[in-house]
Amino acid sequence: MLYLLLSIFCSVSVGVIFKIARTHNVSSGQVVGFNYIFALLLSYLFFPVDFTVLNTSSPWEIYLPLMVMLPSVFLVLALSIRHVGIVRTDAAQRLSLFIPILAAWLIFKEEFNAYKILGLCIGLPALALILSKKADKPAKEWAYPALVLVGFGVIDTLFKQIALIKTVPYTTSLVIIFFGALVITVLAVCYELIFLKKKLSLMNFAYGALVGIFNFGNILFYLKAHKAFAENPSTVFAAMNMGVIVLGSLVGIIIFKEKLSGRNYTGIALALVAIVFITLSQIYK
Repeated sequence: MLYLLLSIFCSVSVGVIFKIARTHNVSSGQVVGFNYIFALLLSYLFFPVDFTVLNTSSPWEIYLPLMVMLPSVFLVLALSIRHVGIVRTDAAQRLSLFIPILAAWLIFKEEFNAYKILGLCIGLPALALILSKKADKPAKEWAYPALVLVGFGVIDTLFKQIALIKTVPYTTSLVIIFFGALVITVLAVCYELIFLKKKLSLMNFAYGALVGIFNFGNILFYLKAHKAFAENPSTVFAAMNMGVIVLGSLVGIIIFKEKLSGRNYTGIALALVAIVFITLSQIYK
């Protein structure tokens, strides 16, 4: 249970760091770049990595999109937290689980039971209520959490495909993808430095290091939690998604004084109910 709690804490902490970073006028691109340096180093140190298994038949068609999408969606995550807050962003990120579920149904022809159908039916209005905006808020700001949901949903779907591959260890794939994401981010930062005349700063490095450490911690403790609950993975699934929504909501409302409407609160409550039904669908297949 400790690993699970630490994973939830690390996940929410990433959002908190981005929320605080906005007050110091940091470069999100540089923060994401330094994040991948630390995440890559820690992954190489703590995970078993075997590069000898890589060859032309390795799943590069999955690696390459992930290398581009990971830093891109991370930047959108930072923008979403800046514009609409931690509460809605974390909820949108967790509800992204519906994307791989829909992919399993529509693309991979997986059969749905009643619990999964109920979860989806409740989750869709929950999403609409969570993302419902005030009249005085620009519509483009509310596009960010929607992009977070779609982006993380597609990423999750691709990672699930990698988990099914037996020829390359999952942790080796993770390191390869982190390295590619770092290369993409470095190219973007170089563009900023050369053409936009931005400068590297110690503040960007510090925030990037913190994001990288907690980002890696989230992955490490999540994998350890799955190992500890190997006979009941649905417990990890439910606790992780519900825990992040609840803790993220408490942090956003209590610490950062984020304002939510009645519809937003209703949406969060329905999201938790939807996750319960999705979890039940994994137990009673």
